[in-house]
Amino acid sequence: MRKIVILAGLLMGAALFTGTPAKAELGCQCVKLGAPSICTAGVGECLNYGGLCLVPCDYQAPKMHRHRHHKKKN
Repeated sequence: MRKIVILAGLLMGAALFTGTPAKAELGCQCVKLGAPSICTAGVGECLNYGGLCLVPCDYQAPKMHRHRHHKKKN
């Protein structure tokens, strides 16, 4: 019974430490009157938007979309 508990503990520990680390960047929760709040990359970008930076947030940059190429019909 003790061997099973030790083996389960080792497997749980290995599962916790093999995961990839979070890659969230620290951003700024930008608030503007009359508009919904958004998470921007930094304080400067929030000021360009015309709002105020109130609290930090987890900023995730928008992913680039790849264009699909289609064969042209003659």
